[in-house]
This record gives sequence, structure tokens and C-alpha cells, in this order.
Amino acid sequence: MSETDDIPSIMSHVSIGTNRYPEAVAFYDAVLPTIGARRILDIPGVEAVAYGKQFPEFWVQTPIDGQPANVGNGTHFGFIAPSKQAVDDFYAAALKAGARGDGPPGPRPHYGEPYYGCFVRDLDGHKIEANYWDMSKDQSHGA
Repeated sequence: MSETDDIPSIMSHVSIGTNRYPEAVAFYDAVLPTIGARRILDIPGVEAVAYGKQFPEFWVQTPIDGQPANVGNGTHFGFIAPSKQAVDDFYAAALKAGARGDGPPGPRPHYGEPYYGCFVRDLDGHKIEANYWDMSKDQSHGA
């Protein structure tokens, strides 16, 4: 067994750029607590803030190269929610904080029977998702 066998994720972190830093931070401050995340770190003198449960997993920042931030077509960020209610709360909080709906909460059988999730576009147009995997659902049809 290697040192990484007990780490539950392959991801260290994700960073997104923003052209509206104060508004983006206020948006994520309002939305991410619905899935149990909190602000972990602010970098003094740089417009960058990190969110997570235990360590910095999701960064919001102005681009380091000083160029305008832009949205990648086909790119989206999915957050794990602890329940279907948390997905619903995430969607409601995001819309209230200024997001645009891009797929309301609900099952999407084509993603697998256990999936329940939602999609929104944040203030900069990034596509973000919250999803809950109900592991009590039959998984025998998977790989």
C-alpha cells in the first residue's frame, strides 16, 4: 500500500479566474457553505481566496498573468454535496447570489442511477455543479 492509497480524491485543487473579484468572493462565500465548504485561505496582496473543508481545494482569483479571465468552453467544476437537500440548497443559494440556472436539481439517469445534481453559471460564466451520489442505489450496471 502506498502513501496515497487512503487519499479519497485524485485532485489537489482547482483554480478559476475572475474579472469581478469582490463579487465572486461574496458569491462563493454565500454558496459553498451549503456543501460544507468554508474559506480556508486568503493570500495577502494578491486577489486570491481558497475554499475547502480541510485544505485549499477550490481557488478564486484574478489571473496571475494580469490578463482578463475567461471561461473555458466545455469546462465545469463539480462539488460533492452530502445530500439531495444540500444540492437543492446550493442551487437556491447560487441563484440568490446572482448565478444563472443551467440545469435545476434532479436526477440525471444518463450519469448513473445514484446521481442527483444541479448546474449553474457563476458571475463570470463558469459552469459549476453540485452533486450527490446516493450509494444505496444499485451500481451493478456500471463498469
